[in-house]
This record gives sequence, C-alpha cells and structure tokens, in this order.
Amino acid sequence: MTGSAPAPTAPDVVLLTVPADGAYLSVLRTAAAGLAARLRFTLDEIEDLRIAVDEACGLLLRVARPAAELECRFAIEGEDLGVEVAVPTRSAATPPTTSSFPWKVLASLASAASVTADDQTMTINLTARRTSK
Repeated sequence: MTGSAPAPTAPDVVLLTVPADGAYLSVLRTAAAGLAARLRFTLDEIEDLRIAVDEACGLLLRVARPAAELECRFAIEGEDLGVEVAVPTRSAATPPTTSSFPWKVLASLASAASVTADDQTMTINLTARRTSK
C-alpha cells in the first residue's frame, strides 16, 4: 500500500503479581528500576520511580483484602514507562484523596498519577517520563 501510515507498535509489557504484603514490594521496585534503566533514565529519575512505585503499593496495601495479590503492569511506550498497580479491596475502600500527604509525594515523583476504584478493585496508574535527553 502506498501512502499508508505505519502500523502502531504495541508497548513492551511486563506483568508481575506478588502477594499483597510489604515484604514483596522490593520485587516491584527492582523491576521498575531495571525497566527505567533500559529507557536510560538518570539515577535520580530511577530513584524517583522506585519511591513512587513503593508509595503507590503502600497506599494499596492499606485497602487490600486479606491474602490478596498485588498486580503490577509495566508498559514501555517510547520514552515513557507506565505503571499500573491494582489490588482487590475490602468492601467500601475509598481511594486516597489527592490532598493527602502520601498522594502528594506520589504525584510529585511521577510525571502523571491517577487512582480509580470500584467495589472490588483499586488501581493506581503512574507515568514516568525521562526528562533528560
């Protein structure tokens, strides 16, 4: 075909599932750091992402059902690293307010951050963008 646009490339995706227990968060922090290094983030950007992932998981662990699993999806798209962390929640779990201190820390460390919740799952989405060229 002449003049057709190139097909969009699918993002590289890494899926990790760990018990919803603080003892396993180092696995997710390490994965985040490794993927950010692959994108040539600076050491400071990598550390910010590691802390953001830790904060997001910490917020989710507070509302997780007993014996739940924390699901983390990393998606590399161009120079961005998207992180989606989700956990099944106890009934009536409310998302963190954007004015809370933990959320402000999280939002300041990521290029973008959002939270969604329904009656069964809470999800935090982060985007980390390499700022240095």
